[in-house]
This record gives sequence, C-alpha cells and structure tokens, in this order.
Amino acid sequence: MNKPIKIVVVDDHALFRRGLIGLLAEIPEFQVVGEASNGDEALRVIQGSSPDIVLLDINMPGKDGVETVEALRERKNKVKVMMLTISQNDEDLIGAIVSGADGYLLKNTEPEDLRRAILRLVDGQSVLSPEVTGVVLKTLAHNQQVGEASPLSDRELEVLQCLSEGMTTVQIGLSLYISDNTVKTHIRHILDKLEAANRTEAVSKALQMGLIQKMD
Repeated sequence: MNKPIKIVVVDDHALFRRGLIGLLAEIPEFQVVGEASNGDEALRVIQGSSPDIVLLDINMPGKDGVETVEALRERKNKVKVMMLTISQNDEDLIGAIVSGADGYLLKNTEPEDLRRAILRLVDGQSVLSPEVTGVVLKTLAHNQQVGEASPLSDRELEVLQCLSEGMTTVQIGLSLYISDNTVKTHIRHILDKLEAANRTEAVSKALQMGLIQKMD
C-alpha cells in the first residue's frame, strides 16, 4: 500500500479550515499532518511536518499566502503549494504563480475536483481553476508582445512611478486599489529585477533606464 499524501492546511478562517480538514480526512489517499491560521505559523508547521502538499489561502493577516510561498522558495523548500482561495483578483493570481505556487484553485471547487487536483500536483503537474486560466493566458500573451522592452510588468511600473513620487506603501495601495501586502510584493519584485538595494536606488535606476518619468 502506498503511503498517504501528507497535507498541511493553511487558512485564517477556522470554520473553513476545520471543514476542509474533515473533508480531506475522509479521502484514503490523504493525511492531514498540520494546520495553521497565518503564514508565519505555516512556515513553522511545514518545517516540522515535512508535508507533500500545502493548501494555502492568499489573503491572511500578517504574512499572506504569496509572501509565505516566497519564504518557502527562499528556503529552498520544494513542497508543492496549492493556493486555495476565493480571490479571482489578477494581482493575487499572477503574484502567486510568480512567487512559485504550483496550483491555484477557488474555494468553490468540488471535493472530487480538489482530490484530483492534489493528485495531479503530486505527479508534477500544475493546476488552475478554469475561472482563472484566461487571466494567465492573457498575461503570457501580453508579456510576449512586450518582449524585453521592460523587465517590469505594467503594475510594477505603476508602483515604481508612485515610489518616484514619494508615496508610502499605504498611499500606493489606496491609489492603485490593491492591498498593502500586494504593494510590498511588487516592490520586492522590482528590487530583484532592477538589482536595487532599496526603493531609492530602484527609482534612480528606473529613471536612468527610461522606465518611468521624473515628475516635476
């Protein structure tokens, strides 16, 4: 008999988390080895339980889902991560994939579809809910058209322009209608892509490269 697939469930809503754990417990192939309500707790649980799969919500207090995946990848942890969320927000979806998530499912997924999706992840396949597949395809098509004209995405350029105008993280979030955590994620990606040590250096490099315009 094959060993059960070890799963950690991470979600800040206790009722959903417990319900999901109960559902997974009824599936013979699966074994829930841990649970967490936020990203920091999740990293500790994952470290201690060595799961095969992490089912991870995106929008959580403290370290969110995208930041948690980034932290796992920075630690060279290759555990398979399935984002399980209600969010169909483009920024959340693309942010999750860029950070290293292996799948993205919505919480309205049927139990049998979830079971099959987890098995596909274990087999090395990627999984996307049908509702969000179109967003990924559009983004890939857009990036192909843009080519290498800019190392930054359109949203990253918007965030960078706001930084050049002296806006804070909170102000950028309000201006672009995105969360503070999403702003922080974009800024990290900007610093990485421009090989900048801080926000000021990133703005300086972007101005030199002609990526943004100096505001008078």
